[in-house]
This record gives sequence, structure tokens and C-alpha cells, in this order.
Amino acid sequence: MLPFANMPYGNAPGYCFPVTELCLYALLLICGLHAFKKGTGHVSWLLGGLGFGLLLEYVNVATNSGYVYGHFWLMLGTPPRDIPICIGCGWAVIIYSSRLFTDNFSLPLWAAAALDSLLALNIDMSMDVVAYRLHMWHWDWIGRGYPTEALTGQWFGVPYANFYGWLLVVFFYSLFGRLLEKVSITRIWKAILPLLSILISQVALWIFLFPLPNVLKQLFGISSMQRLVVLLIILISLVIIGFNKKRTVTTHYFPLAAWIVPAWFHVYFLGWLFLGGFAGENTWMTAFSIFNVALGFIVHTPMLLKKAPITILADTR
Repeated sequence: MLPFANMPYGNAPGYCFPVTELCLYALLLICGLHAFKKGTGHVSWLLGGLGFGLLLEYVNVATNSGYVYGHFWLMLGTPPRDIPICIGCGWAVIIYSSRLFTDNFSLPLWAAAALDSLLALNIDMSMDVVAYRLHMWHWDWIGRGYPTEALTGQWFGVPYANFYGWLLVVFFYSLFGRLLEKVSITRIWKAILPLLSILISQVALWIFLFPLPNVLKQLFGISSMQRLVVLLIILISLVIIGFNKKRTVTTHYFPLAAWIVPAWFHVYFLGWLFLGGFAGENTWMTAFSIFNVALGFIVHTPMLLKKAPITILADTR
């Protein structure tokens, strides 16, 4: 019997969920060991990402925001409105590793937060289409009134609003966290900083996910896809402007925690695209999945291979 009436795929192999869960815990351990060596600021940033990820997922599922999770070993909450602990770990390691990459470039605050968000989206676009078909999580297209669009609605069955939310989650946490760091003067402050960032980010996130989209749709007819496109243009523009600012980077720091996270997500879910039998479903979906993985490796590989310190100079414009 199929898990969902409007989905043609059965349950994932029995080892799929446990392997996924264990890998996410392993990635959190790798990032945790790195953070512990680097000090209080790094530890609090990682734990803040974990707390933020668990909180926003729990709130979304508990308030029936249109999706439910499959059953993993460690769950938080009461079925069916419960969430896997490993999903919070995923948020934490993605946010943490993205910043390890971005910090190499001494970008202005807004540009750095924007680049963090785009790096996270690159990972999510490799993951969501495949994880959805493995029933790790499921969007309720029937409840939205589109029972035949489970695989074809919006981005191959993934709502555009999901990607919009991903960008905003990482952007706000990164932006407010970096901003608060500028007034960080004590170890205690560094420890509580992520908590403050989470609280501020939750408020900003609520505004941008609920009241603002409703107003834009009612007054101007702006759809979720249009909001996503505009947000992408804004974030990409911020990154371009940031790289055009005058800066000097004299360090090159790309530890295991910085590259193992995106590498695992890209390789693991691309593998399941073919192992799960999803690759033959839609040529465009498969082509973009491969392109997105290639893009991730193109972005990260030069940093991994480079041994000497980086020096970048640019004129202020």
C-alpha cells in the first residue's frame, strides 16, 4: 500500500531513514568538535542554529503549515505533529558550514548573510525534491486543493514557499547573529547571542512568511514564485555589491566542517535520485539536480584545493 494516495512511490528502503539520521548526527559531531576547538562563539553559533531549526520546524508542523514528517528514530512532539531531531541537526550544520565558507571573504554584513542563504539554498535544492519522494517529509497538495500535483506542482512537487522560507531562515539568523556580534564584549554575551538572534529572527520570519505575503497577494496578486524570484534577485545583488567593496583577505580557512556538509548533502541525495528510481520521472528535474550538484562543487572545490593564503583587493565603487 502506498503511503500517500497521490504519490506513486512506496516507502523508502528500511535502511534509508536510519542511515540518513546517523549521517546527520555525525555531521553535527564533526561541526561540534570544530566549534569546540574554536571557542565559545562558534559553539553558541552552532547550538543556536540547532535550536532555531528545531523551533521553527516544530512551530510549522504544530500549526499545520502544510507538511508532515516521516518517522525517524528520535522525534520531538506528538504524532502526527512531531519532527525528527535530525532535521534540526541538518539546519545547524548547514548554517554553520555556510558561514565557515563565507567568512573567508570579509564581506559586508548584509552580503555575508545573503551568501550564507544562497549556499544553504544550493544544498536544499539538491535535497528537497529527493527527500520528498523518499517520504522523509510530505507536502499536503490534496489539502491545498491540487491532488494531481504531488509531483508536478510548482518545483517538481516542492512548493516555492519552501525555498522562500529557507532563504529567509538562514538570512535572518546570519544577519542578526553577525550584527549582535559587533557589540560582543564578554564570553557570557557570546553564549547568549544566538538566543537573542533566534528571538529577533523568529519575529522577522513571521512577518515575512505570513502578514507580508498575504498583503502582497491581496493587493498586488504577487504569487509565491514571484516572491521567491524577487528575493533571489535581492540576495544575489547584495552578494555582488559586497564583492565589489574594498576588502583585503589574508587568511584561507576551509576545514573539514566547511566542506563535508555540502559534499554529503549533494552526493547523498543525488545518489538517492537514481537509487530511488526517481531520475526517470522527469528529464528536467534530473538535469537540474545534476546541475545544482555540479554548481555546489564548482563553488566549494577551489577553496578545498587552495593551499596558500588568499589575498583579494578591490576598489570601492
